[in-house]
Amino acid sequence: MDEQTQNSQKEHDGSSGNQEEAVFRKKKMNIPLLIAEVAVMVIAIGVLYVVTTMTKEIDRTDIDMDTIIINEEVAETIAEKKETEVKTKGYRNIALFGVDARDNELGKGTRSDTIIIASINQDTHEITLVSVYRDTYLNLSNDTYNKCNAAYANGGPEQAINMLNINLDLDITDYVTVGFSGLIEAIDELGGVEIEVTEAEINHLNNYQLCMAQEMGIDYIPVTEAGKQTLNGMQATAYCRIRYTKGDDFRRAERQRDVLGAMMLKAKGASLTTLNDVVTAVLPSVNTSLNVNEIIGVLGTVADYKVVASEGFPFSSDRSGAKIGSKGDCVIPDTLEENVVLLHEVLYGDKNYTPSKEVVSLSKEIDAQTKEYLN
Repeated sequence: MDEQTQNSQKEHDGSSGNQEEAVFRKKKMNIPLLIAEVAVMVIAIGVLYVVTTMTKEIDRTDIDMDTIIINEEVAETIAEKKETEVKTKGYRNIALFGVDARDNELGKGTRSDTIIIASINQDTHEITLVSVYRDTYLNLSNDTYNKCNAAYANGGPEQAINMLNINLDLDITDYVTVGFSGLIEAIDELGGVEIEVTEAEINHLNNYQLCMAQEMGIDYIPVTEAGKQTLNGMQATAYCRIRYTKGDDFRRAERQRDVLGAMMLKAKGASLTTLNDVVTAVLPSVNTSLNVNEIIGVLGTVADYKVVASEGFPFSSDRSGAKIGSKGDCVIPDTLEENVVLLHEVLYGDKNYTPSKEVVSLSKEIDAQTKEYLN
C-alpha cells in the first residue's frame, strides 16, 4: 500500500479563536528535512563561530553509555563487518531531533516533532536521511508501546536513541537536538527570507503565528497580502508548519525546503559578523552529544559531504494508519520486521539483511496490539 497517516492536529483561528482539526487519513507524505538540514547548518556555522571567537560553546551533553541499548546481535554484526570489509571507517548514525521546546528546554518533557536518522558513510562522505514518522507505533525501549515521539518526552535523547536502536537494529550513540525557536531567531538574524505566499496560505500562516506568539509570550506581525515578500522568523516558521491547504503534507514539506533554500541563499551572502550573530542566537536552541573537536574534524572536508538518499519510516509500501484506543491516530508498520529489512537496504545497501530476534519479537507484538484496530 502507498499510504501515509495524516495525524489529527488543531490549528488556532487568528480572528475568531476557533480551531481547525485536520481529518485523519491514510496518505503518503514527503519527508520533513528542515530540522535535519538546519541542524547541519547550525553545526557547520557553529564550528566557525567557536573557532574564530572562542567565546561561546555549543550546549553539549555527555551520554551515559551504560544507558544506551545496542542489541547484541547488531553489535556482533557490526564487529564482523569491520573485520571483513575493505572500508576503513564504515558508517556512523546520528539521531536528529526537532522539538517544539519552551525556554530552550531541549531534554525530556517535550515530544520530538521531528525524528531523523542521519547515516554517514565515513569513507565516501555520503549521507542518507531517514525520517521516522513521529506517530509510528513502536516500543519505547521500556516494554511499553506508543507513538514513538513519546520516548523523547519520557526519557530525553537517551530513551529516544534506545527506542530507535531496539526497534530498528541500529547502533546510534550520538544526537543533535534543535528547538524550533532557534529557527525563528536564525531567520531574523539573517534579515528574513524571500518567500512566495499564496492567498490560500495567508490565514493559516497567521493562525500558526498567533498560536506560537501566545505560547512564547511575544508579538507577531500578520501577513496581509499574497505574493513574493520578505518573511521574518516568526512568519517563515509559521509558513513551514502549514498543512491544511491543497497538497497537505506534500506541500508542507515543499514549504520547508523553500524556507531552507532561502535561508542558505541569505547565509551565502552574509558577512562573518552576521553569521556570528546567527550562531549566537541559535546555539541556545541546540543541544548535542558531539564535541567541538569532532565537528572541527568534519569541517575540513564538509564540501565533500552530500545527501544521496532520503526516505520515511515506515516505508510507503509497508505501512497503514489506525486510531489505537487512547493513544490516538498512529502510523502502523506492516510489519516492523519487513520495514527493518528495507531500512537496512536504504542505509547500508544490504539487500539480504536478517532482522534480529528482538525485532522479530517486537514486530509480532506490534501486530498483536494493532490487529483489531486495522480491521
